[in-house]
Amino acid sequence: MLQIEAALPSGKRKALSLPWSSTVADLLQLAQRAFQLDGLRLAVPDGHLLRPRDSLETTGIQQGDCVAAVVVKPQLAANGHSFALFWEGCRLVTWGHPDYGGDSTSVQNQLQNVQSVQSTERAFAAILQDGTVVTWGDQTAGGDSSAVRDELKNVRQVQATECAFAAILDDGKVVAWGHPSCGGDSRAVQECLRNVRQIQATDAAFAAMLADGQVVSWGSLLLSRGLEDQLQNVNVQQLQAAELGSFAAIGTTGRAVDWGHHTLYVGNPVFDQLENVREIQATSNAFAAILADGTVSTSGFSRFGGDSTAVQHELRNVQQLQATHSAFALPRLCQML
Repeated sequence: MLQIEAALPSGKRKALSLPWSSTVADLLQLAQRAFQLDGLRLAVPDGHLLRPRDSLETTGIQQGDCVAAVVVKPQLAANGHSFALFWEGCRLVTWGHPDYGGDSTSVQNQLQNVQSVQSTERAFAAILQDGTVVTWGDQTAGGDSSAVRDELKNVRQVQATECAFAAILDDGKVVAWGHPSCGGDSRAVQECLRNVRQIQATDAAFAAMLADGQVVSWGSLLLSRGLEDQLQNVNVQQLQAAELGSFAAIGTTGRAVDWGHHTLYVGNPVFDQLENVREIQATSNAFAAILADGTVSTSGFSRFGGDSTAVQHELRNVQQLQATHSAFALPRLCQML
């Protein structure tokens, strides 16, 4: 038997005992009963959170260790018509337009041990502790995943366009479903979708970054056109997407490349010729790049943060940028350096 302790941030501790063959989910349930608290997550001493579906043998937990039990905050997912409120590891509550995910009655008995939720404009997809996915809402916008249900196992992450979902599995493969024109059909590139590390989504297309630095995109033809030429000999290290139509990537050499709706070039028509780029952030309709010298270059519509000329003299020695739906911000300390 494995004998360990679980500790809350308050310092309260509980001794726990369970077989070595158990999973993190078993340990989590034991801790929640011991503390009489729902919505806990467990973390090992080095700080990383444990995935409920992993076995205890693979976590590195040793006899006598102490794991941190963290009370997670409620999370809200929403589209233009409905809301979904959940606590990690607990049930989920929905409301809003019944046809667009506001009514989850038909799948409510499956919505237990929810880990994360993503939404298209008219549907929701929830990843459960066991790595499976439950969908509901408009069937044409990703609410019906029955065609790929057998493939949706050991899901690590789900991303969404306006009308489609794409899931990364633990083995690095990708499963997509929803409206084909928005990325719900990945068959044309499926053989290339191996060892996927990350997926980014615009309103109508997905782009996947592979372990070897290649990028594969599918969905809207406009957003995929010319990708091979743009990314030739570029080993991509970071990938970002502007919701309303463009992708941007940074290669190992620091060169920025972007593709998609080139109306985002308003304000900086040479964004994709930038060199020595350290980081890229995106709002829904603009990009901002931090260069190696600490300056910032922006591109896109001004009302979405694409025009930084008014504060360009303050954008020096920038170390970090944050993005909302329509604006960029950086810590005041960086502005004053």
